[in-house]
Amino acid sequence: MPKPPAAALPSAFKRIGWSNLFAQFSEQIALAAAPLAAVLLLSAGPAETGWLQMGQTLPFLLLSIPAGLLVDRASRRTLMVFSEVLRALSLVATLVLMASGLLTLPLLAIMGFVGAIGTVCYNVAAPALIPAIVPRAQLADANRWLELARSLAYSGGPAIGGAIVAWTGASLAYVAATTLSLLAVVLLAGLREQEQTARSQRNLLHDLVEGARFLAGHALLRPILVTAIVFNTSWFVLQAVYVAYAVRTLGLTATGVGVTLGIYGAGMMIGAYAAPAIARRIPFGVMIALGPLGGLLAAVVMLLTIWFPHGALAGLSFFLFGAGPVLWSIATLTLRQAITPNAMLGRVSAFITTATFGARPVGAALGAIVATHYGVKACLAVATVGFLVQFLVIIASQVPRLRALPEPA
Repeated sequence: MPKPPAAALPSAFKRIGWSNLFAQFSEQIALAAAPLAAVLLLSAGPAETGWLQMGQTLPFLLLSIPAGLLVDRASRRTLMVFSEVLRALSLVATLVLMASGLLTLPLLAIMGFVGAIGTVCYNVAAPALIPAIVPRAQLADANRWLELARSLAYSGGPAIGGAIVAWTGASLAYVAATTLSLLAVVLLAGLREQEQTARSQRNLLHDLVEGARFLAGHALLRPILVTAIVFNTSWFVLQAVYVAYAVRTLGLTATGVGVTLGIYGAGMMIGAYAAPAIARRIPFGVMIALGPLGGLLAAVVMLLTIWFPHGALAGLSFFLFGAGPVLWSIATLTLRQAITPNAMLGRVSAFITTATFGARPVGAALGAIVATHYGVKACLAVATVGFLVQFLVIIASQVPRLRALPEPA
């Protein structure tokens, strides 16, 4: 991860940043390797890769909210450590199954499901831990560095994963992912325990309702939640069939698929680097709206590959998917951390994670169903309609009218 200025951010943040980078790289390499292994080793088609995507993302839908309740009641650092250990164990198990010749598509999906349990807890705990380490005035800068780390992983991880699968097979890709995951564990384990607001001793249902009421009643967070649900459902309608579509329709190799997915990360990186300059020139709310706009433009470009089947258009689409929405990620995370009470951050993060990631298995299942009954091209059309809807939702809200980061209520 690029080194943040020492004077600007606490040293503890660097440890979290590097751990985040390794964890993100591990996840992206594994996520790139899994569908390629399914297609190239297990002869999976678009419907099968769609169900695989659903299995790998279902924990985000089922477990994000329980994880949020746990985050507000337990040590956030410790939870992140154990979460990453669980993910590393799932990668090792996949590697053993692959090496022994026992790997099947259902087993690949099950191991992805187990690993995603760890990813869910990590992703819910991390945003709740950052405000305990970084002052409010520096949250945007901290989140930008985290997004840069994620961008590096999204740009390098799929390309590395695809190249490793193409050159040596999927086993080495899982070795690399496991190693990176263990490095993330070591860095987190060395982080000092942070002081946390007194943990709730109230009924779990009461805490859950309190978090849901806060989110649903907030004029800014509510449309952000709805937009995230529609965006991610549409994104995974596309993702569910993209690998098979790219190989069989666009004529891309495993390396080519990895490169197009890596371009997504490059777009994220450029967007994250440009974020401070963009933030100085446009209102805070407009910066948030650029994410849904970028998603809509990207979906239209991908739809054009139906008539112009070329990998370059797919690459351009993924670049736009990265460059625009990363601005959304930085700005909305900063907004959420700034206006949410610390004692409620875990629960609010959990609801947002459910929307952001929990919509993925829904989108993947929808993509698999549409691909089975109507074909892959219909999936591209359905995804484009979804991206139009999410853009209209955010534009119709108060969010684009924000001039600057609001003060806590």
